[in-house]
Amino acid sequence: MPTLASTIQQNHSPEFVAFTTINPLEHDMKKSSELVFDKNYFRFNALKLAQQGQYREAIALFNKLIDRDSNNAIDYNNRGSIYFRSGEKQKAFCDYNTALKLNPKLVGAYNNRANYYVVCGDLAAAIADYDRAIDLNPTYVRARINRGITLRDLGQYKEAIENFEIALLFGQLEAYIWAECGRTYHLWGNWNCALTAYNRAFILLSRIDPKKEVFSYRLHLQLESWLNELQIIFE
Repeated sequence: MPTLASTIQQNHSPEFVAFTTINPLEHDMKKSSELVFDKNYFRFNALKLAQQGQYREAIALFNKLIDRDSNNAIDYNNRGSIYFRSGEKQKAFCDYNTALKLNPKLVGAYNNRANYYVVCGDLAAAIADYDRAIDLNPTYVRARINRGITLRDLGQYKEAIENFEIALLFGQLEAYIWAECGRTYHLWGNWNCALTAYNRAFILLSRIDPKKEVFSYRLHLQLESWLNELQIIFE
């Protein structure tokens, strides 16, 4: 059974689906009677609280939103992501399922449910959901990265590398992809290719401001750890 230690934390953590972007300053100039806007403002605050780690408060806001509109798939998906982050995995799973019943084309919910399956050790089910997300949105790079990591955890190294190579074509999250390529080559025993991929990831990371992208700092630490493992092999 794979563990989350085999992945970069950013990847197998749940994603929120954006509903809209609200400027809090603009909200003060709006009338509270504008119901649709109020819902969006609730969502904005709920997601902000979740990002700050205030999960209980964020869930409470989503509960109110769902009570007012029980047919909004995005709200279920986002509440599920907060449940997942807070450790309530079964509640997250139920919300993802509800979201997909309401909207079978919600790609983020497939990716998030797949992450749940990974944590539970059901990698076949995870691959199936990543595939659904990619079928619906071929440019969904995050799902492609997660799929590659899961293929690697299944020992399907060649397929994982092919998956990462396709993901690189979209020009997104390249540092993360090269890092996972390197890790895959590393575990596969192709150490020269692993070193090359790790170095590419380091170069790409050097162009990212860690103050603006916290995940780049975590990735840098992970890469250093993997590279140290590789250097021990070469010694």
